[in-house]
Amino acid sequence: MGNTATRAYTTVAAVKADVGLAGPDLDSLILRNIKAATQHIENILGRRFIPETAAKLYRWPSQNGRGGYVLKFPDDDLLAVTLLQAKAQDTTPTTIVAADYFKEPANDPPYGSIEIDLSSSAAFEPGDTPQRSISVAGRWAYCEDTEAAGALAEADDGSETGLDVSDSSLIDVGNTILIGTEAMFVSAKGSLDVGTNTNAALTQDKAGTTVAVVDGTKVKAGEIITVESERMLVESVSGNSLAVKRAYDGSVLASHLTNQDIYAPRTMTVVRAVNGTTAAAHNDATAITKYAPPGDIEEYCRAYAINHHEQGKSGWTGVVGGSEGGAVETTGKTLWGMRQDLVKEYGRVGV
Repeated sequence: MGNTATRAYTTVAAVKADVGLAGPDLDSLILRNIKAATQHIENILGRRFIPETAAKLYRWPSQNGRGGYVLKFPDDDLLAVTLLQAKAQDTTPTTIVAADYFKEPANDPPYGSIEIDLSSSAAFEPGDTPQRSISVAGRWAYCEDTEAAGALAEADDGSETGLDVSDSSLIDVGNTILIGTEAMFVSAKGSLDVGTNTNAALTQDKAGTTVAVVDGTKVKAGEIITVESERMLVESVSGNSLAVKRAYDGSVLASHLTNQDIYAPRTMTVVRAVNGTTAAAHNDATAITKYAPPGDIEEYCRAYAINHHEQGKSGWTGVVGGSEGGAVETTGKTLWGMRQDLVKEYGRVGV
């Protein structure tokens, strides 16, 4: 199914939450495990769950016994067509307009074939050779569901690889985000001053879970903020008061004077124009969405990455935990059952 360096079906934060890991030390290793899990999923199922924009070439379909008017995609999932051409290898290809063909099945994508409307004069023509004579440009995947993920917090000139966003709780390392028509892969997150400060001192006490700030609208519930070197999870925002969990993500509990800067990991390090899309400039406050693979695909990707992580800790012996009484098998028996369920639901015949 190709290189998944810029495609992943779960996030680093999701894996860390399940394993109980804190801090950034293992983030790069976890991301590698997620990428391996993503490639594994695409290999066993023969399909992808985040779209690729591409033009694909097919042989003239005269041999299918239907008079050459049905073009099948046995190895691809089609979501949308942007350009359909016959005689693609000729110097003057013929464009077949959308009114002259049907995407099948007729109801919902993904589509497995294109059929010429027999009431039209259009046709799949072979041109000089039947080889690679039909070109289908469009978006390809099993699905392309998205979720809202905030907005840009600054304009982007189309070449920047560090993008500031409005809400770090909505985007994580491993997400593929969509801004306009450009897809980007999030490979890291960096701190950004959120634009407000603490408005009271904080004691070195885990029970001190209320943080007064100058402007509560600058902070989002669900974000991990940093005050000096202590990280805190923002559980809710009420006016100019934050309800937080102190000493979060492996950081050290500390006291803090008033008027301290507040940071959140809102600078996203991205790989631009992934999965066949084109880089473009984007205005400040442009909406961001993120691709959301099916829940069972995300769950299996997370479980496979966790199993990979635990196997690595065991030295690939199949057991972690040290002592005989505390040892835990990590041979992936549960994974096998999950895999079989996915193959039944999504797998291609013959893959």
